[in-house]
Amino acid sequence: MSETQAILDRLGIEKVNPGVFNGEWMGSDKQLDSFSPINGELIASVTQATEAEYDQTMAAAQRAFENWRTVPAPKRGEVVRQLGNALREHKADLGALVTMEMGKIRAEGEGEVQEMIDICDFAVGLSRQLYGLTMHSERPSHRMYEQWHPLGVVGVISAFNFPVAVWSWNSALAAVCGNSTLWKPSSKTPLTAIATTKIAQQVCKANGVDPAIFSLVIGRGSTIGEKLINDRNIPLVSATGSCRMGYRIGEVVHQRLGKTILELGGNNAIIVTSYADMDMAIRAILFGAVGTAGQRCTSTRRIIAHESIRKELTDRLVKAYGHVKIGDPLKEGTLMGPLIDEGAVKDFQNAIEAVKKAGGEVLCGGEVLSGGDYPGGCYVTPCIANAKNEYQIVQDETFAPILYMMGYGSSSKPADAATLEKETREAIAIHNGVPQGLSSAIFSHHVIEAEMFLSAAGSDCGIANVNIGTSGAEIGGAFGGEKETGGGRESGSDAWKAYMRRQTNTINWGTALPLAQGIKFGD
Repeated sequence: MSETQAILDRLGIEKVNPGVFNGEWMGSDKQLDSFSPINGELIASVTQATEAEYDQTMAAAQRAFENWRTVPAPKRGEVVRQLGNALREHKADLGALVTMEMGKIRAEGEGEVQEMIDICDFAVGLSRQLYGLTMHSERPSHRMYEQWHPLGVVGVISAFNFPVAVWSWNSALAAVCGNSTLWKPSSKTPLTAIATTKIAQQVCKANGVDPAIFSLVIGRGSTIGEKLINDRNIPLVSATGSCRMGYRIGEVVHQRLGKTILELGGNNAIIVTSYADMDMAIRAILFGAVGTAGQRCTSTRRIIAHESIRKELTDRLVKAYGHVKIGDPLKEGTLMGPLIDEGAVKDFQNAIEAVKKAGGEVLCGGEVLSGGDYPGGCYVTPCIANAKNEYQIVQDETFAPILYMMGYGSSSKPADAATLEKETREAIAIHNGVPQGLSSAIFSHHVIEAEMFLSAAGSDCGIANVNIGTSGAEIGGAFGGEKETGGGRESGSDAWKAYMRRQTNTINWGTALPLAQGIKFGD
């Protein structure tokens, strides 16, 4: 038996798998085949959800919520704790399946499962910390406070690039908050969703919990996706994907006065100043731009370098790119695997042509690799190009390993504080001059540059870092961005509040009925 087949067997993945789970496994719509971008070979197939099966699953998720919301939050946390432990047991296999189906290197695949484990741990602690507030009433013998109640069925729409982690950010928090989830994963990575749901199913079964708190519907966006976002029984839709998708979801959900958590495009930049540690900056840029083959929402896409160090930084990056080992992401030593599919490769090629047409210059990379060690047609060499921020292709997010180099300031290091401040403002203006606002970073050991970047007049992104890159956010902080990134927040901090409904309560423990604001009404 091959290693691949052994992994699939341990995760319960068969040749053809039902793609709907609502306490029972089903799926009778068109078959969906999952091909590995590693070699183009079929991994397994999935039977998708019909609209009737979606309705059945939604009804089961609603019933599960109505029971789950009455379970004390710490007991809900105990179930999530066990889910984290189950993921620990399956970390290697599930991480490998992420690699096989999505194409990121094995270390990143296992790292994604570790994110799931970490958010379960976070959620366990959160289950005892769903705090409200008490307020002093202006009326005598009255007490005011607020509390947080479960919201309902949470719809989760995830993207191919993080096929399981995004589900966990939402479902672990939603579960301890007393909600059920209805998950529609990317059709490009359905098997990882099935494997994850089977793990959750076993945990629920062991605890006597209705497993429909973690429901799954794999189906076409034009039918199942549209039903989900239009469903008035889903008070919150959390979606990760493109800006175009986000506009559609926002329009539909907000029109019915539902809530959204949108985590959309990122056009993430790193400012490298004349006071930067060059070695640190290069390591961060390489991981941010090349990791996951440039298919992270937090991938580094733009470098804004001070002109005094721009040439040295560019030359060293080009040299570093020449040492990136590209190939089978399951093999040790590989740093970059394939893009997700041939469509992504075409987008990569089109973007490079657009850069050239606009007047940019390709400095290295940009080739498509095929045959021999690169079966399947999805391997490329990461690209660095000189470009200008105003190019339309730079303004857009290309989900591929293309890094745009641009400069700011003068050819000499700032000689005084006034020049330093002026040039830093120039760099920040370039940095903020795109429609997206997810992740950002500056490399500098000068306090003025660092603090300006983090100030109200600095980075306009939801994530802003100093001397670390744009990728690799920890689960303890709220994750998300501004502008066309969607404004939503997932994972840590107080992101849990989005999964609950706030209620303000007033108790009159006296014998009179005074009105607020001193109003007198009648006798």
